[in-house]
Amino acid sequence: MIGIQQFENIKQKHGGYASWAVWADASEKPKSNVESLSRFKTESVLSLLKNTVVMVGLNISRPFSEPFTNFHDRNPRANDFKIRYAFKDSPYWGAYMTDVIKSHVEVDSRNVMKYLKEHPEIIESNLKIFREEMQDLGATAPVILAFGKDTHKLLSENLDKNEYRRLIKLTHYSHQIGKEAYREAVFKEIGSSFEVSATGTSVAAP
Repeated sequence: MIGIQQFENIKQKHGGYASWAVWADASEKPKSNVESLSRFKTESVLSLLKNTVVMVGLNISRPFSEPFTNFHDRNPRANDFKIRYAFKDSPYWGAYMTDVIKSHVEVDSRNVMKYLKEHPEIIESNLKIFREEMQDLGATAPVILAFGKDTHKLLSENLDKNEYRRLIKLTHYSHQIGKEAYREAVFKEIGSSFEVSATGTSVAAP
């Protein structure tokens, strides 16, 4: 469990690019309420938050000002709702979320990787911040779920193996598949037992 002081420290220090895998419930449409940060307004959220699992994206695609908005994008083109649907009621709900590259705003990952190839020092400086996040989170060798091959490549090439328990490449949530297919895909990649039934879901703990 994350303590209130720890939560507030992360919010102040890393809230501009980080968040948590907790969302308000959807209502009439699959994307509804994904931008709501209401769950983070009460201390009851602390019981949901984890430091054993970290979900990582490549970079921020759009700038924002309010802490913890990352991965809770109100833009109608965003696909953050797929993450909510995939991990709802699973042991991965409440995971810490962040990006490898903090300050480079770009929608197209190809442009990001090209930029990093031209400026390799950016990788080093951002991995330093990432390690500070893990320290502030109290994450000792967490399970890292990397969204997309580029994120996985950066982490696998720049993190020591003792810095994580498992580093798992997941299909990126921008991939053009439905939310149900996305949920099934990521749990196959995680390698957990996963069953969808009329009564809900069952997954192995990370």
